[in-house]
Amino acid sequence: MSSNLHPMLNVAIKAARAAGALINRAALDVEAVRISQKQINDFVTEVDHASEKAVIETLLGAYPGHGILAEESGQEYGAKDSEFVWIIDPLDGTTNFIHGFPAYCVSIALAVRGKVEQAVVYDPSRNDLFTATKGRGAYMNERRIRVSKRTRLQECLIGTGFPFRPGDDMPTYLNMMSAVMQRSAGVRQSGTAALDLAYTAAGFTDGFFHSGLQIWDVAAGALLVTEAGGLVGNFTGEADFLEQRECLAASPRLYAQLVPLLSKYSQFAGAGEKAGLRQAAANAAAEKTAAAAAPEETPALTPEAALSAALGQASDPATDALM
Repeated sequence: MSSNLHPMLNVAIKAARAAGALINRAALDVEAVRISQKQINDFVTEVDHASEKAVIETLLGAYPGHGILAEESGQEYGAKDSEFVWIIDPLDGTTNFIHGFPAYCVSIALAVRGKVEQAVVYDPSRNDLFTATKGRGAYMNERRIRVSKRTRLQECLIGTGFPFRPGDDMPTYLNMMSAVMQRSAGVRQSGTAALDLAYTAAGFTDGFFHSGLQIWDVAAGALLVTEAGGLVGNFTGEADFLEQRECLAASPRLYAQLVPLLSKYSQFAGAGEKAGLRQAAANAAAEKTAAAAAPEETPALTPEAALSAALGQASDPATDALM
């Protein structure tokens, strides 16, 4: 820990590293980890619980009067009326972890009167530490990071996350992904939104979009992006997004190109945008139906084929004389 860092950030780093040590030990024999299922495709392990306990104990040991909002235990621990609330995802990327796929992290953010002011995202498998304090910039392993300098969407690599829970709107997501894929250099999915946002902050990817997220998935990563010079909001570009379950992040110039692509798919889109999207879908369906019902057209003949056909149908005097 550094003496130059905000004291609360130093405590958050200590908590994240304690949780990361537990995760790394469990990763040595991941098949022995006990797993349960919160709902279809939504898993939780004993490692999630142990990691969360380590984080909470460290934070409340230093700041017993602070509140806690954690993925697994909610607001069970900490003060219930504090202006300081720690927002914790103890193992973002649990499905990756239980498969031995090394893309997961610990995410810790501190909100003060509803605004995130401290952030830590720690990748224990790579020992990569991303940190930010509001107004002081974002860092990866104590090196200052900035969002990508690319300005043309067609040259950019965009991160995303696939919907996986029951009730998620897969058709809408596929339309969003198609819109971005056709206009960018590629789309990548890691399975951990907190790490995706950290990578956007570091310029490893040029932007990120995802729907269906919880506040603990995005709170820390969002501060990393804004402190690295980027913008974060919902799909319509509004900055007050933390509890709206949709997230868009990118450099300012790229953000301005992504909002028009994604805003019509937002639950917060205006009535006109939604009506236009419905009308476009209806028109496409009508065209598809009409094309399926239309009789097959006879292919147009080339001039040579037309001449041959005409000659073949004409009466040949020499042949007629033999009949």
